[in-house]
Amino acid sequence: MARRAVILVLDGVGIGAAHDVAAYGDEGSDTLGNLARAVGGLRLPNLGAAGLGNIAPLEGLPPSPAPHGAWGLMEPRSAGKDSTTGHWEIAGVHLAQPFPTYPQGFPPEVLEEFARRTGRGVIGNVVGSGTKVLEDFGAEHQATGKWIVYTSADSVFQVAAHEETIPLAELYAACETARAMLVAPHNPSRVIARPFVGTPGAWQRTKNRADYSIAPPEDTLLDALMAAGIPRTGVGKVDDLFARRGLEGGHTSGNAEGIAKIREWLAHGPNGLLFANLVDFDQAYGHRNDVPGFHQALRDFDAALPDLIAALREDDLLFITADHGNDPTTPSTDHSRENVPLLALGRRVRPQALGARSTFSDLGATVAEWLGVSFRGRGTSFCTSLVG
Repeated sequence: MARRAVILVLDGVGIGAAHDVAAYGDEGSDTLGNLARAVGGLRLPNLGAAGLGNIAPLEGLPPSPAPHGAWGLMEPRSAGKDSTTGHWEIAGVHLAQPFPTYPQGFPPEVLEEFARRTGRGVIGNVVGSGTKVLEDFGAEHQATGKWIVYTSADSVFQVAAHEETIPLAELYAACETARAMLVAPHNPSRVIARPFVGTPGAWQRTKNRADYSIAPPEDTLLDALMAAGIPRTGVGKVDDLFARRGLEGGHTSGNAEGIAKIREWLAHGPNGLLFANLVDFDQAYGHRNDVPGFHQALRDFDAALPDLIAALREDDLLFITADHGNDPTTPSTDHSRENVPLLALGRRVRPQALGARSTFSDLGATVAEWLGVSFRGRGTSFCTSLVG
């Protein structure tokens, strides 16, 4: 079947509170809505023409009278609000319990076991940003050779090491060790290697980051496509989020490189699926409460969208969505429990309202049907009504 589909995740670009937002303490979060008010109106003409302003009221982006795509929103059903959970739900897997987080740091027994298995001590064990952690512990790390272990509001076990103090290979091996030992109840969704260079007062994290994710507990859309022999390509961190199962990776340094790789795949890629994540909205701007930066990143994507649409073949579908919210206007720098936008674009797409889908998994089910596999996961396909 000569068909292709793109799932393009704008990381953290939520579109309003989910039905259970109070359970997550995220009342008032509305990433796109609050951002629009904060900047005096969104300036996203191409996303507006695709139907973004038809999904929910957004200042500066009135509903289009004739969108050229289909539009709707998707509600989260899995417990949690992290990237792993959101991407897994898109791919058909629901989680009953969220991944554990560690607002007080990791239990002593976890760090003692990590130190025993890796042969190095541990410092840090704090909740904080990577840059602040390096300021506080970088010099001590270099003097002692101990790992810097820290976490964030996300479910992550992060290990930082200076590349001249501990070789990259040893850092990666330590993170693989951590991934193997971190099982329930202490099973954070990701172990992250955070190498850095520099000197006190001038530390710099390098591009040699590596993520070690927990594997999905059930078959996903990617597994079904792999079993059917249908090619699957990743852009950004998606392969990490699926523990590199069923997806050929394509790591990127930011949105610009990610968009370039998407454009390249549209021009030359095989049939099958491209699963892409553009992380800057979340990583560079949402977590830093950078309202102007967040809006500019959206404007940059908006400017690139016409070229992506023009590159679509007759039997291509492009879906634009998100994995959770990350409202840069709220005091919190954490992810937020939000609905996510859903835009469907392509030459065969019938412009229409897709409504409020009850789970992100409806998207994975739709892609599965479009690509000719029987997998539906926990979702319901809307493929038949979407395409003509």
